[in-house]
Order: sequence, then C-alpha cells, then structure tokens
Amino acid sequence: MPPQEIKTKTISLFAFNLMLAIWLGVFLNIVFYEKIQALTPYTGIKSGLFITASVIVVAATYYFILQIFSWTWTAKPLAIVLVVMGGFASYVVTSLGVLITPDQIQNLMQTDIAEVRDIWSWDLVVWGLGMVVLPTIVILSVTLKSESFLQQIWKKAVSLVLSLLLITGLLFIFYVDFSAIFRENRDLKEMISPQNLIASVASYYKHKAPKQNLALLSYGEDAIMQAKSVSTLPKLMVLVVGETARAESFSLNGYEKETNPKLSKQDILNFSQVSSCGTATAVSVPCMFSGMPRKAYDEQLASHREGLLDIAKRAGYQVTWIDNNSGCKGACDRVEQFKIPESLQQKWCNEGECFDGILIDSLKAYLAALDQKDKQPRLIVLHQIGSHGPAYYRRVPPQFKVFNPTCETNAIQGCTREQLINSYDNSLLYTDHILDVLIKTLKNTTQYQTALWYLSDHGESTGESGMYLHGAPYAIAPTQQTHIPMLMWFSDAWKQHAKKQVQCLAQQAKDELSQDNLFPTILSLLDIKSKIINPKNDMLDTCLNP
Repeated sequence: MPPQEIKTKTISLFAFNLMLAIWLGVFLNIVFYEKIQALTPYTGIKSGLFITASVIVVAATYYFILQIFSWTWTAKPLAIVLVVMGGFASYVVTSLGVLITPDQIQNLMQTDIAEVRDIWSWDLVVWGLGMVVLPTIVILSVTLKSESFLQQIWKKAVSLVLSLLLITGLLFIFYVDFSAIFRENRDLKEMISPQNLIASVASYYKHKAPKQNLALLSYGEDAIMQAKSVSTLPKLMVLVVGETARAESFSLNGYEKETNPKLSKQDILNFSQVSSCGTATAVSVPCMFSGMPRKAYDEQLASHREGLLDIAKRAGYQVTWIDNNSGCKGACDRVEQFKIPESLQQKWCNEGECFDGILIDSLKAYLAALDQKDKQPRLIVLHQIGSHGPAYYRRVPPQFKVFNPTCETNAIQGCTREQLINSYDNSLLYTDHILDVLIKTLKNTTQYQTALWYLSDHGESTGESGMYLHGAPYAIAPTQQTHIPMLMWFSDAWKQHAKKQVQCLAQQAKDELSQDNLFPTILSLLDIKSKIINPKNDMLDTCLNP
C-alpha cells in the first residue's frame, strides 16, 4: 500500500484497540507461550487448544484494559508508551531469559553509563526497529474514526462484557490447568510484556525506591575494640567484594577447567557451600553489610541505618572503600572512599571501564602512602567489576583470554555455548590472578597482621535452562545465581596471634554458609565486640564458644 494511503487509513477505536491488544498479547510474548506449552501435560490437539486459550486470555485481557483506558484522545499516546515498554521488556525476556521484577528495576535505577553501554548491541537495535519503531510508525500513520462520546460508551460497554465473558469462560474451561501451572510457577507473570514492566516499576516505587530525608539510625553504638598487647601488630583486613562469580565455575570447588591455578597454590581457606543474600548487586551488597540476615532483610531500613563499615569505624578502624564497579549501594557512604589517581585510570581504563588490575595498583598506592610507624588498624574494601555481564570479554586483558574460542560481543545469545562459557571462565581466571597478587602484596606488608576475605555478591546464569545474567527472584533463582565462591587468607603474623580462630574457620570449609556470616564474623576477626553481633551467624563462635 502506498505511503499516502497508509497516512489516510481510517479505523475505529474498537479496531485500533483490538489490533494493539493482539500485538501486545501475542507477538510480544512468544517465549511465555513456549514456557506454558512446556509446562502443560498435553500433547497434540489438546496442547494446541490450551495454548490457543492462553493466547486468547492474554490478548482479551489487554483488550479489556485498553477499552477502559484508551479513548479517541488518549489512544495513540497510550499505544506508543505500551509498544515501547512492551518491546524492550520482551527483548530482555526473549533474548536473555531474564524475568522483569522489581529487583531488576532497582538494578536499572542504580546502574551507570558503562553498564548501560554493555547491554547495547546490534541485536537490540534490530529488535528495536522491528518491535518498537515499526509499530510506532503504524500507530502514527492511522487516523481514528470520529465518534461521539455516547457511541464510544455504548461500544465499550458491549466489548467489555464480551471480552470478560470470553476470559472467564476460557479460565473456567481450563481452570485446573491454569491453576496447577501458575500455582507452581508464580514467576510466569514476570514473562508477560508489558505487564511485567508496568507492575515491576509500580512495585519498585511502592516498596523499594529510597525514601528521602530519612534520619540516619545508629547501630552498634556499643562497639569497642578489645585491647591487645602493645607488642602485637595492628590488623589490616582487605575485604574483596567480587562481582557475578559463581562457585560452580571455580576449580577450587571441583570445576573441570583450571580457573584457579594461582589460588590453588596459596595457603587459603576455601568455603565451597556459600549462598548469596540476593541475585543482584543492588540487593546483595547492602544486605551483606547491613547486619540483617537474608530472610529478615529490610532494604528500606538498611538504606538509612549504620552498617558493618560504620561499626568498624566507630570501634577504631580506619575504613576505606576502593571501587571498580558501579558504587557501594550506600554501604560506604560514611567512610573514606579512595580516589584512584589519574595515572592509574589512564593505565587500566578504556571508555569508562577499568580492568580489576586497577584495584591492585590502588591498594599498593594506598599502602605506600602510609607511615611505616602507623599503628591504626585498617579495613579496606575492594569492589571488583569481576565477571559482570553480558560483556564478559571486556573484563579480561588479552593475556588472560586462555580459554578459546570466546564470545567477543555483548549480544551473548548469539554466541555458541562454548564461546560464552570460555569468556565467562576467562573472567574468573583473571579474578584468580587479581586475588593472587593481592595476597602477595599483603604478604609483603609487614607492619600489620594482614588478611584477605573474598566473596562474590551473587552468581550468574550463562544459558542454563534458557536463563542468562542474574537478578532472578530468589525463590526460583537457579543455583548458578545464588551459589557463590568465598575464600580467606591469613598472614603468618595473623595466624601466630589467632591460631585457634583460623583453625576454627578451616573446620567449616564444607559447611553450608552464606553472606549472613560476613557481618558478625568479620567483626569478631577484627576483635570488635558489640551486643548486635549475632553469635548464630558468627563463624568463630561456632567452635570457640560451643
């Protein structure tokens, strides 16, 4: 049809809303229907009838909603908003297998330019042209037939009744099937676009968005550091917060590929059964520093209450945060944040992203600036970019791309399984190098008792069960997203003065642990006492005070 005819095409509001409902309900949700089909026990004609009923219910529901909110004067703006939201939400679900949840909205709100750039790809551009731009052009091209308000009311009333009867009729006929599937798979609704995005944004602003001007609540005000002999060296603990590393891909935990060749030669304590507090940085990082266990975690409270770093600072530690990620999510707001020198940024960074080697040089620069007679105990947190996806290839310098072939794009769904896994494993190999050099640096820091504690914030899916990246609802998250690596290293000087503590920790190498253990255990390791330390989660209390 010639362009001039498209521009003058006139249709009724009834037809406009029906076509929009079909677009939203059918074409944006193919993966959802595939999932439904996989969960139904039927085959052949019965399966086809059930899937058809599912498609009609979703499309008719969208039509019902449109008939309420879409009028002649609101139809086009509303349609464009829904097409844009639905198109991009569908891309995330279809291409990456990522469910749209309030946690994902939280991740989006806390992301930075570098992370946004990592998601951009030509696949996204092509998808956007076909699923967003083209339907938007069609919407702008049509002319809605002029009808009186009473005519619209009458037609809407009839169509609302008919669509409601269709929806309830099909739900009644297939009630047992829908009930069984959705009762056991509550996350399915997070696959339906654009409903998933709209509901998640609303839930985020209702429950998760930071409240403004909340008073800071003190926590652990009684925290004190136990007095030590004047001949004892002060303690210096380096806490490395990893990014997107999963335990099952660490050769220390039995993975067949050698992803930890250097750490395997260090005298470390490796904990093989550790779970995260969340499946995204925006949840796990503030949670692990909050002092609240995962099941009782309240992110609104955590956002305006003192945490681990505040308590360590109050007890007498110099606390410093060194970041190579998208920030500390509020955990370090009231402690020193090391400004990485421009010279190191030029050495390690490109287009706003830096290799984790910058953390090694930053720690060395920090230590070199200290007075050799310095006696203040120190807690230093290093926040990695680690294995942050989807651009795993950007996290690794060329010399560490040992496993080949690799996936040299952020459109990871277009890579082979072998390429994707190799790229992810290379990022872990680089983390192995980073931790190894940090340990060697601390070995040479002789004016302190030194120690290193590493744990990842969460894990990562790399195509298992069609899922990529992270951020799945915790209740249904695969182990790839919740089972994280954790290890510790202690210098000879530290072990000399705390031999029983190190032995106690070593006994728990294969125990089921979690990020809940970080808060009380690290305070105990730093000789900090407070009534807020929960002995149940304190790894040292387990065997020192049975």
